[in-house]
Amino acid sequence: MTDNGAGAAGFPEFEHVLVTRDGDTVTVMMNRAARRNSLTEDHLRELTAALRRIADTDATGVVLAGAGPVFSAGHDFGDVAARDLAGVRDLLRVCTELMDTIHSVPQVVLARVHGLATAAGCQLVASCDLAVAAESAGFALPGGKGGWFCHTPAVPVARSIGRKRLMELALTGDPIDAATALDWGLVNRVVPDADLDDAVTDLLGRATRGSRAGKALGKQTLYAQLDRPEDDAYAIAVEVMAAASQSPGAREGMAAFLEKRHPSWPD
Repeated sequence: MTDNGAGAAGFPEFEHVLVTRDGDTVTVMMNRAARRNSLTEDHLRELTAALRRIADTDATGVVLAGAGPVFSAGHDFGDVAARDLAGVRDLLRVCTELMDTIHSVPQVVLARVHGLATAAGCQLVASCDLAVAAESAGFALPGGKGGWFCHTPAVPVARSIGRKRLMELALTGDPIDAATALDWGLVNRVVPDADLDDAVTDLLGRATRGSRAGKALGKQTLYAQLDRPEDDAYAIAVEVMAAASQSPGAREGMAAFLEKRHPSWPD
């Protein structure tokens, strides 16, 4: 089934976002190509609303993509420049809410990156669970050579690439190419531009197989224990993994292994 707008899948119509479903995968397309998919408050809110709607479906994966020549140029300066301090703070909180939503939805969220992903666009890539980039893609936190430093985009980027690489990216403001982004850990795969969609389908397909409920709990727990001290991380993981062993999906997976058959997932 493929759906766009308020069709059979029940997705609302958006001004800046296109939502389509094909099988178990929903594609969320940023659709402001004329503005290089820059992120106004309305655009950010629509992305968050789309993800929350998808969270309530039986879809297993989400592809976050951008229409036009680039993935996303980050915050729309036209929107930012018109705001006072309180307004910019509100905008950044709306943006942070989107990043948190990417982590909280039960589906695997994969960024399909072509062209440039800069500032908050790079933040989106770093916040997604997985990312596949075309060879022509580039990534930057350009505030370092401008007047508005990329403070919030640096938060998830730091957690992907580490301190020294973050400092280079953020302080210089210079872009890195897709091969460097792969080496630094910002993306999972880099492929020729013509192979981008196939690579996205392949990685997402492998990342979403198995028990849907088990995968959702796994994603939630991974984010809960990341960046915590090792003892705290183990305390979280032990309790969750013990409880999950009693779930229908875990029981079926173990039974199928012991009985040497393909599992029939209950969820």
